[in-house]
Parts: sequence; structure tokens; C-alpha cells
Amino acid sequence: MDFDKDLQSIQEVRDKVKQAKQAAARFSEYAQETIDQIVAALCAAALDNAEQLAKLAKEETGYGKWEDKVVKNTFAARTVYESMQGLKTVGILHDDREKKIVEVGVPVGVIAALIPSTNPTSTVIFKALIALKAGNAIIFSPHPTAVRCIRETVRILQEAATRSGAPEGILNCLTLPTLEGTNALMKHKDVSLILATGGEAMVRAAYSSGTPAIGVGPGNGPAFIERSADIPQAVQQILESKTFDNGVICASEQSIVVEEIIRDAVIAEMKQRGFYFLSQAESETLGRLLLRPNKTMNPAIVGRNAQEVAVLAGLSVPADAKVLVSFQDTVSYDNPYSREKLTTVLAFYTEPTWERACLRCLELLHNEGKGHTMTIHSKNEAVIREFALKKNVSRLLVNTPAALGGIGATTNLVPALTLGCGAAGRSSTSDNVGPLNLINIRRVAYGVRPTPASPAPAVSPKADVLDIEALVRSIISQTK
Repeated sequence: MDFDKDLQSIQEVRDKVKQAKQAAARFSEYAQETIDQIVAALCAAALDNAEQLAKLAKEETGYGKWEDKVVKNTFAARTVYESMQGLKTVGILHDDREKKIVEVGVPVGVIAALIPSTNPTSTVIFKALIALKAGNAIIFSPHPTAVRCIRETVRILQEAATRSGAPEGILNCLTLPTLEGTNALMKHKDVSLILATGGEAMVRAAYSSGTPAIGVGPGNGPAFIERSADIPQAVQQILESKTFDNGVICASEQSIVVEEIIRDAVIAEMKQRGFYFLSQAESETLGRLLLRPNKTMNPAIVGRNAQEVAVLAGLSVPADAKVLVSFQDTVSYDNPYSREKLTTVLAFYTEPTWERACLRCLELLHNEGKGHTMTIHSKNEAVIREFALKKNVSRLLVNTPAALGGIGATTNLVPALTLGCGAAGRSSTSDNVGPLNLINIRRVAYGVRPTPASPAPAVSPKADVLDIEALVRSIISQTK
């Protein structure tokens, strides 16, 4: 343990939180129009540098595809910005003259943002935009394997914010990321809220810090293909989703569940589109690579394409293989194929009916990914409704690629790169997190009804008799 580095990191936290608190105090007095101009400047800067930052993230982490990271950076800037236009977050939000209730938006203050290595630059852009839109200051704590690209993203946004009139210190980033420094940031008395995106242990630490937190757990979303589905469309959407940035978005599909009656048709379509079905021996070999001895996901496979994963496992697969698929019939924490796999690997389950498929999806989600996301491909509205009523997820996506549907790119969900998992997933919200999750609402309530009259106290007959007897004795004693 490097004690000097730890102490420097903790001191850096103290200094930057102090600066952020002062900046937040000044920023809280800005009008909505001024805040919106600053957020627009951040959006423009992010778009101007989307490709550069994408390449830097790929170069530093090795995860995914830089071309897809450009799409994510653009989504985190333009789509998120456009979704917030016209949204009031500070000052009077709503004035109900009839009910005499006024709602006032109040920034929470200083936000600590934990940033993952899987989506580093896009997550910084996203969190910076929603934090400032809500009138807050934000301090980023980068993942140790993505420090350079995260710091560069923050620097670009800092300059844009300062040029457009934001107070210095409104955006900042730790330069010495250590576990001790991150813990000090999360527990600092002047940090009002933690936005935690990362591994399960880090999110757990955020919720245990004593500071209010919005964190997200792992995804493990199954994709159910029901017999009425458009099979070519469903398979193509799963392919697009699972290969997008090589599967690092936590909403992406982790398993396919099909009804037995369409099993052969789905497999034929998948093979035609580049899904490679592993033999039992190949599945066992790859399975040993997917999880580490402590049962956590092996970072070596994260964000790798199918060819790279196969080489790491010592397998030889066709050159046109895009996703590796393993036939499975069990679900457990020890089975790597029934867990979250942020890479180009899928499990494949077959069930006799949609009711049994429903139970299998529940089993997968209970194993990992409770409260997160799943997908159904179907034209049967009755089945879709049954899934909506019974699945312990915050997002049930219908006939869309899960990776992009979950974040709101191909659906009308709030565009976000932080996806709440609700109480089922031990999260404080089930929302796609946006600026309204980062404010408090002060309610001004006028009196509209008279004070309710208190009922007269009930007096028992016995009590009345005793009172009279006492009065008589008092009178007699005074006359003697």
C-alpha cells in the first residue's frame, strides 16, 4: 500500500470538495436561462471531441470499438441535451393556483460521480450535463484503468463551462484515484449525493457510505423470443445490440430464451447471421475463462469481439463468427453463462411454452440482474402484458435492441447512461436517471382549510360522580 499516494489522494479530495462547494453556492444563484447556455456549451464541446475521446477510451482500456464509442459520446451529448431542452430544474417549477402549492427546484449541491472503465467518456459527458442542468457541482472519480480518457473528457468540459460563465470548480476530476481517496470523497460531509456507475462492490460501497446515493447494479437481461415474433428481425436486433461496442453496455442481452416450437428456426437464423454455437467441450473451455476464481467477471474478456474471446480461451472459431453462443439448461451463480457477460457471449435456453420461458427469465434475473432490464420479441400483446406484470425489472423492452433501447436511444425512455434498478436491484430509483433525480423540490403550501376542531374529551359517569362528591366534601369542610 502506498501511504503517501493515499494521503495525497485524500488531500486532493478535501481541496476539490471545498472548491466545488463554493462553486455550487455561486451556481445555485444562476437563472435557468444561464444554466441552459452553459449546458449547451458543454454539449457542443463534447460533440466537437466525440471521436477523439472515443479513440482515447479504446486505446487506454482496450474495450469495445471506438466507432461505437463515438455513437455513445454523441448520444450522451446531443440526445441527452435535446431531451432536457425546455425542462425547468431551478426556481419555480410549478405553481398550482387552485391547490395553492408552489414547487421550487433546489440543487442538491456537490455530486460525487464514480465512472466505470466500460463507458468512461460517454458517462462523464452524460453525468456532467445532467448535473449542471440541475444546478449542481460535480467531482469525477475515475476508474484506475481509464484515468487518461476520463481526465481529458473532464478537462474539455471544464474549459467549455468556464468559457460560458460557470464558476471555477463546478466540474472537477480526481487526478490520483485510489480506493482511499474515493472512499473519502463518498463520505465527505460536503458531498450531497453520489452517482455511482461501476462494479457491484463499488456501488455497494456508495450505498454504505452514509451519503445519499444513486447506484446501479449489474445487468443480466434475458431476451425472450416468443413464437409470434418476427424471427429475422429479433435475431438481427440481438446481433446489433450484443456486438455494439462489443457488449459493454449493461442493458445488453446476456441470454436468449426461445419456445421449443421455434427453436430450430431461431438457430438457423442465428447461424446465418454470424452467431457461432459452441460444442459442449468448447462451452466448458470458454466457461473457465469467463469467471475468475472469486466468481467475478474476468476483465480480460470485457469488450472483446468474438475472435478475441476465442483466442483468449484457446478456441478456433470461424472467421465470420460475431457472437459465441452456449446451449444451457441450468441457472446458478457458478454457471458463468447465466451471469452478466459484458462481451460477445450469449447463453441459449429452450423452453416448451411461453409460461415456462417466463419462469426461466425470472430465474435468470433472480440469479443476477434483478431490477435491471430484459427484452421480449413478440407480436402477442397478451404475452407482453403478462411479462410486464411479472418481471422484476425496471425496463421491459419490446422488439428493440436491448443495449440501445435500455438507454433510450431506440425507445422513448429518458436518455441516460445510468439505469436505476429499483428496490429489487438494491437501487434508490428505477428511473433512467436524469436531471430531475439530482434536485430537491421545496414545496410552498398555503393554508386552504380551517384547523380541524378537536373533539370534546369523553367523561365517564363514574368520573362525574367522584367530582361532585369531592365538591360536596369541600363545601362541608369550609362551613365547619
